[in-house]
Amino acid sequence: MTLTDDQLDRYARHIILKQVGGAGQQKLLAARVLVIGAGGLGSPLILYLAAAGVGTIGVMDDDVVDLSNLQRQILHVTPQIGALKTQSTKDMIAQINPDINIITIPERLSESNAEKMIADYDIVADGCDNFETRFILNDACLKLKKPFVSAALSQFDGQISTFKGYLSDKPCYRCFLPQHPGNVGNCAEAGILGAVAGVVGSLQAVEVLKELLDLGDSLAGKLVLYDALSAKTRTIMLPKDPGCPHCT
Repeated sequence: MTLTDDQLDRYARHIILKQVGGAGQQKLLAARVLVIGAGGLGSPLILYLAAAGVGTIGVMDDDVVDLSNLQRQILHVTPQIGALKTQSTKDMIAQINPDINIITIPERLSESNAEKMIADYDIVADGCDNFETRFILNDACLKLKKPFVSAALSQFDGQISTFKGYLSDKPCYRCFLPQHPGNVGNCAEAGILGAVAGVVGSLQAVEVLKELLDLGDSLAGKLVLYDALSAKTRTIMLPKDPGCPHCT
């Protein structure tokens, strides 16, 4: 793949990075990323992946844009209230970067469709808001040997990790959380400071780009915790559970 003059200009700030260069930008343009959820996390994540030149982005979400989403879901704007989030996403990205192929999947991830949806992508990014979907993602990504970058939000906090449980020394999501933790409210129930979603979703985009470009230290085996009120982050280790029935 040869970069066009427009691409050389658009991605110039990537290309001058010695860790990326023209070869790295070509790798991004050839990459395929599946994003589950076009909401609070998915919005900054998809915007930055598209701006970075990730060539194909699958967006899976069965929801429609609601007025209450606009406080944090920056992919969507007021005239798109009532539209499918996947279509709203496609419309927005077309204005930001026409290089990008957005594949819209207005469905909910389930055990019956997960492997089919994930199979054609290099990496999966989890922007969903429920544990059931993350468990389904984990199991499908393990079977297909696909890395997935998972993030979660709660009021003034966020967390992010990369899971590669198909590797002998790395945990899967179920090593971290073996079963549903019980009554944990989502954003609609507990509330959230909108900009927190922007911070964590942007961190998630960085980790996806690092995985695609094989840059720096992967978050596989580690969990980053972000506390907005104290303006602090900390990283803890996530060991592989030798008794995990899913990845060992």
